[in-house]
Amino acid sequence: MVTSFLISMPGGSEWILIILAVLVLFGGRKIPEFMRGLGRGIREFNDAKNNVKKELEDGMAEKDTKPAGTTTQQ
Repeated sequence: MVTSFLISMPGGSEWILIILAVLVLFGGRKIPEFMRGLGRGIREFNDAKNNVKKELEDGMAEKDTKPAGTTTQQ
């Protein structure tokens, strides 16, 4: 499994071609804007992930702290 992952990783010359393609497609001026946007997107994703995780943990803690005798009977 690990060997197939290592084989698929780009080598030195492939990275150079990828970087050149990005430079040609986006240009030197657009790359900083692209990276800023990428950073903002990653930051927003992590914030949302942390918020969901916190809400789940708070909900589980709330469930654990409820007294057992407060259930409704029908």
